[in-house]
Amino acid sequence: WWSPPVRAMLPLEALRVSKSMRNVLNQKRFRVTMDQDFEGVIRGCQRAPRDGEGTWISDEVVEAYLKLHELGSAHSVEVWQGDALVGGLYGVSIGRMFFGESMFSFETDASKVALVYLIARLKHGGYTMLDTQFTTEHLSRFGAIEVPRGRYHTYLQDALEQPADFYSLPISTSSASILQLSGHKS
Repeated sequence: WWSPPVRAMLPLEALRVSKSMRNVLNQKRFRVTMDQDFEGVIRGCQRAPRDGEGTWISDEVVEAYLKLHELGSAHSVEVWQGDALVGGLYGVSIGRMFFGESMFSFETDASKVALVYLIARLKHGGYTMLDTQFTTEHLSRFGAIEVPRGRYHTYLQDALEQPADFYSLPISTSSASILQLSGHKS
């Protein structure tokens, strides 16, 4: 397990959704599903361009996460445009913590839509935190923060002691409901 001195997290109550992102959600350009194409999402993350860097998602990693998904511990959020998978994210759920592993976007805003849907689902299901591992400009705009290792371990211990329910929110929840459930802050 990799434990850096500072860890990035997105406190669910701190979610910030910009006006432009709210407009994207209300335009209904995308259809969002959960756990319908886990392998498609992880393969999308594997293929996504990474600023000239390779990917850490080897075929062995894909197989390991597919097994975690079969066991009910790994989940995906898929973003579709028509019949094409254009964005998404995946991660691991343990207790009341969701560990975001990777995301991708082949269409503008697709991964952002996935993130807003994920956070609404997590809040509704009793989760307390989304571990994003690193802080990026993209995640900072949504409210991600960095916390020192000691405080992270406290959050982690508390989250692991309580159950949460990834499936407590109906898959067909509307964009308007997602924004309300996410408790977004502009």
